[in-house]
Amino acid sequence: MTGATQMLESGHSDVVHDVQLDYYGKRLATCSSDRLVKIFNVAGDQQSHVADLAGHEGPIWEVAWAHPKFGNLLASCSYDRRVIIWKETTENTWVQLQVFLEHESSVNGISWAPHEYGLIIAAASSDGTISIHTCGSDGSWETVKINQAHPVGCTSVSWAPSTTLGSPTLGVHRLVSGGCDNAVKVWRLQEGRWRMDWPALSKHTDWVRDVAWAPNLGIPKNTIASASQDGTVVIWTQENDGDQWEGKVIHDFKTPVWRVSWSLTGTILAVADGNHNVTLWKESLAGDWGQVSTVQ
Repeated sequence: MTGATQMLESGHSDVVHDVQLDYYGKRLATCSSDRLVKIFNVAGDQQSHVADLAGHEGPIWEVAWAHPKFGNLLASCSYDRRVIIWKETTENTWVQLQVFLEHESSVNGISWAPHEYGLIIAAASSDGTISIHTCGSDGSWETVKINQAHPVGCTSVSWAPSTTLGSPTLGVHRLVSGGCDNAVKVWRLQEGRWRMDWPALSKHTDWVRDVAWAPNLGIPKNTIASASQDGTVVIWTQENDGDQWEGKVIHDFKTPVWRVSWSLTGTILAVADGNHNVTLWKESLAGDWGQVSTVQ
């Protein structure tokens, strides 16, 4: 597997915690312990820094682009307990559309729902809760919480795809979360309330640092990746809705694993580990996972 690699000088004055491309791959957002979000144009071979977004009062852990059907919206979450929704009003001019201050501790992870559900974002916090913020047709926001989702702290959250393979209708709203209790938990919205969809998934022996629910364009089953402080990445699969989840350790990286991210088709998994490596993994026809590339 080969591809062109571009280097970008972020201009941040402290550690960069997250980097996210927008839907079209033409805008790049970065965030850092320097309390800034930076926006870059990265179309083609040209790169240009176009905006600094200042509004957080602590390190910013993650950024996430909304689907372009909602306009140019970017979310950020921080140690300062805030989730901020930023909106581009005119070219390269950004304002704070909404600030959520619903948590008692650091907000560690955010994830936009599939756009088919509307403008909805979930946030995972060290206070043990997950908040789900939904924008109504009048522009007002409603917040619900999953209390005690991970009582000792929630690190990450990811939405399930909106439909299952072969189904023409929208599926049930589902989330996966990871926590400091070493557990991966799947949640389902039932009759207006979020409930655990299955007993906690337990294969990790230390904090779960990240979770990612795979798109199902290329795989006819539910698939979740989890990354842990224990150095392992686990792939969880569910053949059909309601079946038991099965977990398989695909590799022991011998160092904490910080992030996992799926390709658009859900067939390639990128893994970022504590040795500053990013590796790409793919499942064989026999069901074994192997490394196919290292991102240099």
